[in-house]
Amino acid sequence: MPTVFQTKDLALKRRKSRLPEFEWLTSPRLAKVAGAGHLEFDIRSLDPDCFSFPYHFHRAAEELFLVLSGEATLRSPEGFQKIVAGDLVFFERGDTGAHQVYNHGDAPCVYLDIRTTVGIDVCEYPDSGKMAVLPTLEVFASGSTVDYYQGEEDVRARWPAEILKKTLQG
Repeated sequence: MPTVFQTKDLALKRRKSRLPEFEWLTSPRLAKVAGAGHLEFDIRSLDPDCFSFPYHFHRAAEELFLVLSGEATLRSPEGFQKIVAGDLVFFERGDTGAHQVYNHGDAPCVYLDIRTTVGIDVCEYPDSGKMAVLPTLEVFASGSTVDYYQGEEDVRARWPAEILKKTLQG
């Protein structure tokens, strides 16, 4: 059954941040209300002189913005460009889909943010060298990679000897 949302009736709530430059208004989890399985979508309202999320890209999710009102500046790997009401902006997976929005105008920039969800996603933040596991938002330093087998050298010590013997003899 279709779910119809009247955007004029949505009560947007402030998403607080310890950095005020990253505060904005957002709708309740519309996808959850609609019972969506592989899409997330929300209405965002970015106040003047504020940024959307930190500059980032997703490894397993695509995003689509539809600017409903106002204007802003989009930062992407290609540089900076103005986006205005009516613009539809697609961000592919991977570093070529990196993006951030800044409201350079005098009025709120309101946009529909649609993204795919297929379970776990890894979001990378090139400016700050971080990675986040989504949806749990566990954040790690990007440069902390290790060899796949690091710490596994003593695997036999973690197994009972009688099991290992049976495996070897059997």
